[in-house]
Amino acid sequence: MSDAVLPGRLSPRTRRRQWTMVALLILAGVVNYVDRSTLAIGNHTIAAEMHLSPGEMGALLSAFAWSYALCQLPVGAITDRVGPHVMLTAGMTLWSIAQIVSGAVANFGQFLVARAGLGIGESPMFTAGARASVNWFPLRERGTPLGLFNAASSLGPAVAPPLLTALMLAYGWRVMFVTMGAAGLAVALAWGLYYRDPADVGIPREDLQAINSGEIEAQAQASGRTWAHLFTVPTTWALIGGLFGIVYITWLNVAWLPDYLESERHVGVAETGLLAAVPQFAGFLGGALGGFASDRLARRGIDPIDSRRYLTVGGLVLCALFTAAAPFSPTTWGVVTLLSLSMFFGYGAGSCSWALGASLTPPRLVATIESIQNIGGSIGGALAPLVTGLIVEHLHSFTPAFLVATVAALAGSASYWMVKRDAYAGL
Repeated sequence: MSDAVLPGRLSPRTRRRQWTMVALLILAGVVNYVDRSTLAIGNHTIAAEMHLSPGEMGALLSAFAWSYALCQLPVGAITDRVGPHVMLTAGMTLWSIAQIVSGAVANFGQFLVARAGLGIGESPMFTAGARASVNWFPLRERGTPLGLFNAASSLGPAVAPPLLTALMLAYGWRVMFVTMGAAGLAVALAWGLYYRDPADVGIPREDLQAINSGEIEAQAQASGRTWAHLFTVPTTWALIGGLFGIVYITWLNVAWLPDYLESERHVGVAETGLLAAVPQFAGFLGGALGGFASDRLARRGIDPIDSRRYLTVGGLVLCALFTAAAPFSPTTWGVVTLLSLSMFFGYGAGSCSWALGASLTPPRLVATIESIQNIGGSIGGALAPLVTGLIVEHLHSFTPAFLVATVAALAGSASYWMVKRDAYAGL
């Protein structure tokens, strides 16, 4: 292999295309998660105006995640066929329209439908983004872009509380929803105009060879037979169970932390907007550093799959321990500090988990296996707000909800430990 095709020796033009694409993915991911946070930020105000119980709010908070979960398998397979350009443009457009519609709802039923539409539109986001990263980065360099992209899922909730609280206090919760929908349409337009796969933008042949070096060769595109086979592999279920634990524990904070601070810690609305952002900023740092750390280990000779698996398992265990301790802190800042540590390690584990999934399979099946893994994450994201709402409604305390999330995270770490590096050989 010549120097021209060694990883890290890509041409400047290709590097610019890579990192512009990553920047667009991060921007899309931030808007995606700010959109998801609108209902959590407006929780108290919306419930009071529309006379909704905590259980009904829990249903609304989880409605998008159920439709998101149901769409995962088909959108993954479609993405592997039509590519991330089409899927992300269509998905961002749909979820932005659903967000705008949410600002005009008149009752609980309409809100439920709008939130389901949000889930359908958002369903291609992370699987198509993972496929775009795999299309543009060599195997041993994917942890960093995937980590930065995954970190957008915490950067969005980090900027959401102060941004959305300011919008809501100034203009009302309905304008907050419409504004974010318009922002999503702008990002959809930017992605649709800019993104193309490497082979479609005329990058040098040596760069294409470098990007594809070390890949597992795929025997076929995803099909019904391929899906059926994937679900017979224990590693598939380990990935599903693992991401369930990660998303359950992180989404608990995204969906309910503002209300927890207001109702159980008696923090004012404006201060809540700032405090709720702190754990999410910590999560952004953890997510970005997690992907970088996995690449660093891989460059030092550790197998790329093992480097990502070890960091995923370890990070999730630490995330669980800090979450378990949080509700017992005597001070509000103690809670925020413990949850910040929890989110740092939780999102770090999340970044490594997406890089792990992308390392296990050939490029043409990446979106399919990532979408299957994300079924577990979607179910975790759906159950966390719903179960938490029911616990708070019936037990009048958030402490049991934090402990349930702890158990989910520990189970997820055990599940990732069972991932086998050669599970998909011969696909």
